Amino acid sequence: MKKIFILLFSACLVLTSCQEFFDINQDPNAPASENVTSDMIFPGAEMQLCATYGDFMRITGGYYAQHYAHSFGTSNYMDYSQFKMSATRSSTAYTQLTSKGLKNYEVLREKSSENGDWGTYLAATVLRAFTFQVLADCYGEIPYTEALDASNLAPKYDDGQTIYKGILAELDEALSKVTGSETVATNFLYTGKTADSWIKFANALKLKILMRMSDDSSVRSALDAVVNANNFPTADVAWADIWTDQVGQANPFYQEEFALYFGSTQINVVLNVALERTMKAADDNRLGAFFSVGSGNEYHGGVSGSNFSTSKTYQSAYWSRPVAKYNDPVYLISLSEIDFFLAEYHARFGNASSAAKYYEEAIKASFASAGVDGAEEVLAAYPWSASNYARCIGIQKWVALSGINSFEAWCEMRRIGYPAFSSLTGKDITDEGDTYTPEALPAGQLYTPIQINANLGNAKLLQRWPYPESSSSRNSNTPSYKGDGTAMFWAE
Repeated sequence: MKKIFILLFSACLVLTSCQEFFDINQDPNAPASENVTSDMIFPGAEMQLCATYGDFMRITGGYYAQHYAHSFGTSNYMDYSQFKMSATRSSTAYTQLTSKGLKNYEVLREKSSENGDWGTYLAATVLRAFTFQVLADCYGEIPYTEALDASNLAPKYDDGQTIYKGILAELDEALSKVTGSETVATNFLYTGKTADSWIKFANALKLKILMRMSDDSSVRSALDAVVNANNFPTADVAWADIWTDQVGQANPFYQEEFALYFGSTQINVVLNVALERTMKAADDNRLGAFFSVGSGNEYHGGVSGSNFSTSKTYQSAYWSRPVAKYNDPVYLISLSEIDFFLAEYHARFGNASSAAKYYEEAIKASFASAGVDGAEEVLAAYPWSASNYARCIGIQKWVALSGINSFEAWCEMRRIGYPAFSSLTGKDITDEGDTYTPEALPAGQLYTPIQINANLGNAKLLQRWPYPESSSSRNSNTPSYKGDGTAMFWAE
């Protein structure tokens, strides 16, 4: 099994203005800038994305999607469970993705372009586009067109639609340079694979971006083209088989929340009652693949919006926790997601039979990834309905992503509108004492947390994050924040 080595290069590797640094008192143990190769840069750049997307984005997305609830007695993520994000909380993740990720992808693109290394150029472009998409889906507006100009200390913030169209153009330009047989620099995602694997990943990313933009008629021809080409991955796109059970080398979410490397035994993340009720109602075997049993060898979901309980029964040990192992994959996009997008495409623009087929394939693919059987029971409980396709896809995509990629679930919930909110609040489910009535919540529905973000109000999802302090505090071009309840352009 391969080991992950986080490459801790100086920021000078990504800033041309640091060239002089390498000419003075050169460290004999460090490579000169002209000797730094794509093989040396790529793995470290990947891991900046992997560490943030596979941990911080998963945790926050899990609370916003009501996959996760906050364990009683701890306070680390209580604000997330109340549908909140501060400008400070996300700053480290923003910096990791931009200063340590995007800038290295740009160096990779420059080096590979100079060398005619178009396989590496495509791979770096795909991860760059993926990172910009993630940031745009969090903040709505971020620096893009001027983002990586080291001489510009106040890059303008571009709107989400500009960013989406820009990264689509970047993907198309990079795809035009490869045939599929080109080699790619050392990387962890597709070790030893040619550009063909990255072409398929690029097409899956284009499908996601275009489907989120699909209310814009100007992208319809591009959407039709990528669907009709049907050149998508044949396996989940994930960093897998690269982890070891050691500090800095384990799955990021596992290391953050479950590993004992740092001596912490605090329990923060537990199953949410909304997901528990939905999966139990369908006898969904993925529940056991995604979460462990709690008290009494049963699955118990907690309630969003509080970390306090006066009950001696409903404490941390009572609730179910996510199943997490040191060698779990970090998923970028799954076969199930691709099939759900294709089901929606055909429901809206294609034909009913194709939509139904891809809906069934999406659920089966999710079960296959989870390593369990029983897809037929879920299909019986949630059969395809052409007249109510959004609800079918929305709920089942939400469930499928609950064990692998909660961030994308939060994105799709904002766009599709399902699962929808019930009229209940968390206080209707528990009094934070000895009263706990999960059966009060209908399957397939959300609820308003016990304590809710006052800027949102009841029965509303958090739509965006405040601009990160690590950017806004230094950038005079930071726009006024649009507010927690203002939808992304693709969810208006």
